[in-house]
Amino acid sequence: MSQILSAIANATRDLLRLKIIWIMVWPILTASLLWILIGWLFRDFFAEFIFLGFAELGMRDWLDNQAPGWLAYSLQWLIHILFFIPLVIITTLIITAIFSMPALIHHVAKRRYPRLKRESGGTITGSLINALYATLMYILIWVITLPLWAFGAGLMVPFIAAAFLNQQLFRYDALSEHATHAEIKQLLASSRLPLWTLGLLTGFLQYVPVVNFFAPVLTALAFIHYELARLEKNRFEAARKTVNDAA
Repeated sequence: MSQILSAIANATRDLLRLKIIWIMVWPILTASLLWILIGWLFRDFFAEFIFLGFAELGMRDWLDNQAPGWLAYSLQWLIHILFFIPLVIITTLIITAIFSMPALIHHVAKRRYPRLKRESGGTITGSLINALYATLMYILIWVITLPLWAFGAGLMVPFIAAAFLNQQLFRYDALSEHATHAEIKQLLASSRLPLWTLGLLTGFLQYVPVVNFFAPVLTALAFIHYELARLEKNRFEAARKTVNDAA
């Protein structure tokens, strides 16, 4: 647990550096503009979809006959915002994982792990496949767990889904430039629970107002710190074992 907290602390310190600010800002701007454009293009479809939901809940007649017009309009916009924020955060995470990770890895490695040899065991194809798999599984988790909302247990779903998405998106990329293919397989297989824990802790941040603006890059940095520290430790222990065996 101390390694996880240390990774989050180091990631938080990195956020204060000027070089990280643009890396943090452009993915969320891109994601926001993308979903604003989609929302504008399909505004009629989304509005009708929302009112169909009101009809299923038995609220549409009440809104049409008794509620003031501004209330229905306000509820519609509230639902738009409630969907908009998670979609922006998820899209920002994916953009960060695919496009910003090399710059973040370079920053962390240069400052914290300058002697860690680069083995380039990961590939761009591997990163893209991993991001696609993470996104599809994230959507599947939400679809499968929809019935849980009827029993109140659905409140746990956002955090479980965020934990999965975070650890799946960033664990591979964090190691891809420095670890060999064999090291990536070994490290990812040997630390599943801590990776989920780190994914859950960073996932909580995505639901804290204002903090969620920083959450995608903070999550990426935390996984980079955590994985590179493990890689450095593993290589040190392997080298020491080789020396002891030789002696």
